[in-house]
Amino acid sequence: MNTMSLKWLKSETIWVSLIAIFTAISSEIKLIPFNGEHFRFGLGSITFLLLILIRLPKSVIRTGVITGLTVVIFRIFSNVTLYNGTFSDSIIEHYPAFLYYFVYVLLFRILKVERLIEQPFKLGIMATFIEIIANSTEHIMRFLTLPNSYLGFYDWFLIVMVAFLRSFFVVGVYSSIIMSEQRKRLDEQLTLGSDLYVETLYLQKMMNHIEQIMADSYDLYRNLKNQQLQNQSIRALHISQEIHEVKKDAQRIFSGLSNITMPKTEDVYYLSNIVEFVVTANVKYSEMLNKKIEFKVENTVDFALTQQIPLLAILNNVTANAIEAVEDEGSIMLQVSDDQEMIHFRIQDTGKGIAEEDLDIIFEPGFTTKYNQHGVAATGIGLSHVQEIVQMLDGKIHVERPAVGTIFCIGIPRKNIQKGVE
Repeated sequence: MNTMSLKWLKSETIWVSLIAIFTAISSEIKLIPFNGEHFRFGLGSITFLLLILIRLPKSVIRTGVITGLTVVIFRIFSNVTLYNGTFSDSIIEHYPAFLYYFVYVLLFRILKVERLIEQPFKLGIMATFIEIIANSTEHIMRFLTLPNSYLGFYDWFLIVMVAFLRSFFVVGVYSSIIMSEQRKRLDEQLTLGSDLYVETLYLQKMMNHIEQIMADSYDLYRNLKNQQLQNQSIRALHISQEIHEVKKDAQRIFSGLSNITMPKTEDVYYLSNIVEFVVTANVKYSEMLNKKIEFKVENTVDFALTQQIPLLAILNNVTANAIEAVEDEGSIMLQVSDDQEMIHFRIQDTGKGIAEEDLDIIFEPGFTTKYNQHGVAATGIGLSHVQEIVQMLDGKIHVERPAVGTIFCIGIPRKNIQKGVE
C-alpha cells in the first residue's frame, strides 16, 4: 500500500471515529416521550445523518456498525459509572440502540440514498422513511426484551412525527451549508470571470494590433521585392510569418479565455445579485487598503441577466477606482434605476475628484492619476476597458464633477442585459 493510500485510510478512519464519538455524545442530549427510560429520541441520529451527508464515508455500513457499537458502549459505561446500574442490566437496556444504526445504514445503502443528496425534498422523504423503519425496529426489540414496555398507537405516532421533523431538520441544515458553499464557489467563479473578461478585451485589442502589424510587414515585403531588394524582402517576409505565428498563439489563448469568461452554467444571476456582490467585494478591497469607506446602495429595479460578467466588470472597475480615489475615509453611493428602455447606474464617491482638464482624456488607454510609493504610474487600462464594455453593450458613460468627489453615470439598454427581453 502506497503512502497516499495510507494517508487517505488514516483520514477515513479519523472521520468515521469522529462520527461515532460525536453521535454517541449527542445521543445523550435526549427527549424521552414514553414512560420510563427505555426509549429515547436524542440528537444522536441528527448528528449521525448530518455528518454522513457532509462527507459520505467509503463504507456507510461499516460506519453505522462502529457508531452503533460506540453508542451502546458509551451508554453502558455512563449507566454503570454515573447511575450505579449493573453491567448486565445496562447491556439489555441499551443494546437495541445498535439495531437502530445498523438498520439505518443498511437501508441507506440498499436504497442508495446518496444519489438524492442534490434533491432535498426526496432526500428528506427517504430519510424519514429510513428513520421510521430503524426506530420501529429498535422499539419492537425493546418491547420484546424489556419488562413493562408498552407498544401502542401513540408510540407509533411519535415515531413517525419525530422521524419526519428530525429528518427534514437535518436536510434543511445540510442544504443550507451546501447552498452557502455553492454560492461561495459561484461568487469566486464570477470574480475570476470578471477579471479575465477585462484581460480578454485587452488581448482582443492586442490581436487587432498584431493583425495590423502583420499586414504592414507583408506590404513592406512586397515593396522590397518590387525594388529588387532580395535579402531585405526575405527578411520582411520572415518577420511577417513570425508575427502570424504570434497571432495564432494569441487566438488560441483568446479562445480559451473566452470559454472561461462565459461559463456554461444554468445558474441565473439577477441584477440585485451583481450589485450585492460588487459591494461585498469592494468592502473587502477597501479594508485591504486600510480605508474606512461607507457603502450606500439604492436599487429600484431587478431582473435576470444575460450579461452578468460584463456588467460585473464595469461596476467592479468603477467602484474600485472610487475606493482608490478616497484618501482615508469617505463614502460611495451606488444607485440603480431605470426608465422605459435604459438601466442607469450612478456611482458617486467622496474622493479627490478629477481635474476638469482631464475629463476629455480619462477614458484613453494609458491615462492615470495613480502612482505607487515609488512614483511608478499604474497601467491606466481600467476606465478605457470600462468604456469599451459599455460601448459593446450599446451603452453610454460620462463623468460629472460635483463639489466633492466624482460621479460616474452609466446607461445601458435594458434589452441588452435583461434575460427574455428582445
